[in-house]
Amino acid sequence: MASHYETLGLSPDASQEEIKKAHRKLSRKLHPDLNPGGDTEEEYKAVSHAYEVLSDPEKRRNYDATGNENGTGAQGGFGGFGGFGDIFEQFFGGGDGGQGPKSRTAPGRDALIRIRISLEDAVKGTNHKLQLRTAVLCTVCRGECVEPGSHPVTCETCHGAGHIQRPVRSLLGQMMTVAECPACSGYGTTLPKPCPECQGSGRVAETVTKNVKLPAGVDSGTRVHLPGQGEVGTGGGPAGDLYVEIEVDRHPVFERDGDDLRAVLSVPMTAAALGTDVTLETFDGDHEVSIDPGTQSGDEVRMNDLGVPHLRGGGRGDLRVTINVETPRGLDEAQQKLLRDLAEAREETFTEGKLESRGLFSRLKDRLRG
Repeated sequence: MASHYETLGLSPDASQEEIKKAHRKLSRKLHPDLNPGGDTEEEYKAVSHAYEVLSDPEKRRNYDATGNENGTGAQGGFGGFGGFGDIFEQFFGGGDGGQGPKSRTAPGRDALIRIRISLEDAVKGTNHKLQLRTAVLCTVCRGECVEPGSHPVTCETCHGAGHIQRPVRSLLGQMMTVAECPACSGYGTTLPKPCPECQGSGRVAETVTKNVKLPAGVDSGTRVHLPGQGEVGTGGGPAGDLYVEIEVDRHPVFERDGDDLRAVLSVPMTAAALGTDVTLETFDGDHEVSIDPGTQSGDEVRMNDLGVPHLRGGGRGDLRVTINVETPRGLDEAQQKLLRDLAEAREETFTEGKLESRGLFSRLKDRLRG
């Protein structure tokens, strides 16, 4: 089985920042919501578990020492006793012992929220108001975890050490084992009067409203990073980060192609033949699309700098308009006669309703003679 470090693609001496970056990268790659139909759920769970262990300093110390985030070696060996790592750890006061009491203050977790916006907002940028349920600082105790006027007191069981020693029998005889103090849960202090608002955690759950500034040029999958806008930590610890992932809705007229916008413009056959200007409503207001005489279906008109702004760097893409030439239907006799006259004038001869084809080489000869 791969180690937690191997799961994240890191070496055992990786920094906390490297662990965090690796987790974010793999989460974006493997998240089941971003891989519909893909078989990434188990990998995603393994990455999440590895990050949970390695991002916690205490769990990481235990894992590095024993290969187990619970701080104990694998069972087996000498009749079901722990391995030598457990024995020496207990003997020399490793694990929880010797590290001092735990802090009630811990950093908050990062949060990810997904929002939907219109294509126009993605092109222009916008301020988006969102609501989310998160952990915020308790306004009663301000993260102190106790009633105003009260204070934590030193644990009478461990005398502030956060751990206690107990004698145990082992193959090496009687020795002392170190364990977390059950009276104070390893904090070294107890709360005689926990804050009634947060029950001693220093934070409460609350629905908050945030205004998120989305820059022009965002696209589906873009994540906006808001440092310090995630969950507040226990004991008034620093807040994690908030990530806002964008999903852009489809537009009835325009389709995004990288930083270009595409649209299809239908024009009558006569307008395409004679040429004209058509007013097109864009995200930048009304603009004239010039249709050259003889334009064919599928021809493209490129309108510079009317596309999507580049998210990184200046400038923006183009608006690319594909022309669709409409063939008239339901012609009356007079209209049909006009078209026959036009066909005759252009030497496009019909015989019993069929267009006479003179062949490719005949037409090439006529062009060369002309």
